[in-house]
Amino acid sequence: MNFILAPKLCMLRTVLAVGQLPSEVGLNHYLLLSALLFAIGFFGVLLRRNTLVVYMCLELMLSASTLAAVAFSHFNGSMDGDIFVFFIITVAAAEVAVGLAIIVALFRLRRTVQLEELSALRH
Repeated sequence: MNFILAPKLCMLRTVLAVGQLPSEVGLNHYLLLSALLFAIGFFGVLLRRNTLVVYMCLELMLSASTLAAVAFSHFNGSMDGDIFVFFIITVAAAEVAVGLAIIVALFRLRRTVQLEELSALRH
């Protein structure tokens, strides 16, 4: 009878009995995650010396900015950010194809992917 009269209260009691508190994920959480991912990518670009790892860190930075755009779009209630993200993903796909082709060409020419050894433009 209690469940029929107050189903939300009964569900809340069940959740609290297990020990899990209901919580919402807000805009600040998404922006914090986006900033964290961007910082990891940024420091990866600065500190790593492998071309592939640097390229993955650049993609991580792009994904972090995409996450922030989606979060702002969702919490503002508009579709502008979602449309912008669609174009970001399209450009990122083309960037991956061209970037990996350049890295493969450099590896075939120099037999290395280390940035220190790829500093000269001539052979």
